[in-house]
Amino acid sequence: MAFTVDDLQRLSDLTVNAWQDGLDRDWSAPAGSLTWTCLRTADHTVDTVLAPAIFLASRKLDDYPSYGISTPGPDAAPAVFVEALQTATRILIAVVGDATADDRAVIWRRPRVETRGPADFPPRAGLELILHAYDVCQGLGVPFAPPADLCARLRDHTRAWPMWTTPGWSPPTNTPAAWPDLLQASGR
Repeated sequence: MAFTVDDLQRLSDLTVNAWQDGLDRDWSAPAGSLTWTCLRTADHTVDTVLAPAIFLASRKLDDYPSYGISTPGPDAAPAVFVEALQTATRILIAVVGDATADDRAVIWRRPRVETRGPADFPPRAGLELILHAYDVCQGLGVPFAPPADLCARLRDHTRAWPMWTTPGWSPPTNTPAAWPDLLQASGR
């Protein structure tokens, strides 16, 4: 089963709720096991949802667009990241909804430039969102427990993608518990 825009919206809502629970926490703390702060990681998280929207909207087939839309920046207030994530999610969902099944755009450049259709852009954003939401929540000491069905669809949709061959990552297995599998496969 595919990871869909409905799954992305659900994941975004879960992240927004968790981040709102941590608004009064120390966002300058490291984000889980990362060296980045929670602020820097939240800014990157917004970018990882917004960038696929720009990629798909451009319909470029040879490279990423040479422009983008700015994120709030790592010095923004935590509440701004909540709003920015909600906005970025809506933009990606709208761009996917506007595309036809035949539309293609560059989805990643490593290990080689590859184009995909609209159905692959929500999981492209979702994989980064779920992992970095977890990182931020770890740094803030806020619970983050994504639903098992959503995790299973995300894992299964992305299982053959090239990021799972990046150093520090390994292919997800097929354990019944998809969330721990995603965390372990991503080196967390």
